[in-house]
Amino acid sequence: MANSRRDKADSFTKKAHKEGYPARSVYKLEEINNAHRLIKPGDKVLDVGAAPGSWTLFTHRELLKGNGKIVSVDLNPLSLDPVPPTVTEITGDAFSKEVRARLVELGPYDTVLSDAAPMTTGNRTVDTSRSERLAEEVFHLASEQLKKGGNLVIKIFQGGGEGELLKKMREEYAKAKAFKPKASRDDSFEIFLIGLGKK
Repeated sequence: MANSRRDKADSFTKKAHKEGYPARSVYKLEEINNAHRLIKPGDKVLDVGAAPGSWTLFTHRELLKGNGKIVSVDLNPLSLDPVPPTVTEITGDAFSKEVRARLVELGPYDTVLSDAAPMTTGNRTVDTSRSERLAEEVFHLASEQLKKGGNLVIKIFQGGGEGELLKKMREEYAKAKAFKPKASRDDSFEIFLIGLGKK
């Protein structure tokens, strides 16, 4: 009998736990970075919507290889014990005046990552609208905080204005494209917008 979509998804979850990551989302970042080479040792990275911490931990272990800095911000604390020495953890709203000021102090950044998603309701219209607003906030944050030549990754739900946001990114970055990793669940309507080389 053929494996179901969720069986395939479970294999990513099991692999993540075996390798010490709190969530399967780590393999999305691995695919994105393999395709686009966003991050290198010595970089300074901002991870927005970082909890539970898989992208932060993968960036520390595999991309920076312990050489660089990561600022991880989320409304919830990271589920990493211990938090890697390269990481500055901020628990709070990345878009609030107070946290934004702290991010400016710690920046600017070579790459801004965001796997953030809104609280979902099950109503696709509501959820895509919330995702669009969140993605726009991350885009504006990156506009403020990225170095020239820097890179951006934003998650957005398809149907949530991704075409319009991609158009804006193409004005601000040397290259911009949409990407759906194989590690995304087959029935997920998330995609990632990738901006390379901030102008």
